[in-house]
Amino acid sequence: MRAFRSVGGDPLFIRSGRGCRITDVDGVSYIDYVGSWGPLILGHAPVPVKSALHAQLSLGTSFGAPTENEVILAEMIHEAVPSIEKVRLVNSGTEATMSAIRVARAFTGRSRIIKFDGCYHGHADGLLVKAGSGVATLGLPDSPGVPAEASALTISLPYNNADVVQQALEHYRSEVAAVIVEPVVGNMGTVPPAKGFLQRLRKLTREHGTLLIFDEVMTGFRLAYGGAQELYRVKPDLTCLGKIIGGGLPVGAYGGNRAIMSWVAPQGPVYQAGTLSGNPLAVAAGIATLQALKKPGAYSQLEERTARLEEGLRDAALGTGAIVQINRVGSMFTVFFTSTKVTDYQTARTSNTERYGRFFHALLDRGVYLAPSQFEACFVSLAHTRKDIDATARAAAEAFAV
Repeated sequence: MRAFRSVGGDPLFIRSGRGCRITDVDGVSYIDYVGSWGPLILGHAPVPVKSALHAQLSLGTSFGAPTENEVILAEMIHEAVPSIEKVRLVNSGTEATMSAIRVARAFTGRSRIIKFDGCYHGHADGLLVKAGSGVATLGLPDSPGVPAEASALTISLPYNNADVVQQALEHYRSEVAAVIVEPVVGNMGTVPPAKGFLQRLRKLTREHGTLLIFDEVMTGFRLAYGGAQELYRVKPDLTCLGKIIGGGLPVGAYGGNRAIMSWVAPQGPVYQAGTLSGNPLAVAAGIATLQALKKPGAYSQLEERTARLEEGLRDAALGTGAIVQINRVGSMFTVFFTSTKVTDYQTARTSNTERYGRFFHALLDRGVYLAPSQFEACFVSLAHTRKDIDATARAAAEAFAV
């Protein structure tokens, strides 16, 4: 998803970032809509995060023991996402989803999981089944290098189709431990949930004694301070977080219902550990980021800026006759080169990836850096100004014509 080559044949290497811009090793600057794939909601090198990191560096970088800041971050997460009554910090989104599924299997005594086509939940063996992100970008077969036995317990279904979920739960009655879903998909490009889809997942899982896991690694603190579950008013049993809660440093977390999370060792029998879990630097950066996001007007500014960009992109496409679909939820968006409304993995795959590639490179030549893959979300940060947004729209008007 990130390994692209420029038209001249040389890969793009980044030297620095500040605000909404990144600069490559040749000194060329770009308006950045990747934001390290979502964590940099404040922009590159924001002062509050740098100050927090400098303060922590003077105290130490890792202790292999609890720190007060871990508790502070945990309390901030619980306050923002009330469904997370207990939380465990880990090192990545992959660790978070892998661990949440292990807990779900132990708690329910069941083995199967349901995921959705095109949803990427990290690179654990059982989750690389019809996965999005780099798997979709590179056209890889399902789960290469993963034993068939490891993926046999994973059922992958079409996103936004609750009827097939009901059929699967009825067919595999008392066998499905959890349904895991990106409440707003970002790993086949941005795809919002259909009206009532998440609510019906909640109802079906409750009826069948199955846990509902929201993978909010991307959407957590991105779409609202309380994530997608605040936006859509759905309370999952377990939630996976990452990206923004580390302020640009490696981090992950999983948490949820107190009774379920009490199965995690040392209180319970489900083992999970990591040398750098709850790393003081990541925790410090995360606290500083969440404190900035709590300030009044942060999310309204993100909405205003991204809506302005969406309008500019639509006008640019219309003016050149480019056939595109623009999906947006909050500060996440994707431009799909297709005439088909994109609602799931199958419709996302109708996109003309060659055409997207030309658009991407044309924008790059004009100083705008989008996600290199058609099947990834792009992100607006609080560092993007209206001037940056309007410059992007002007560049897009030229890039659509290429």
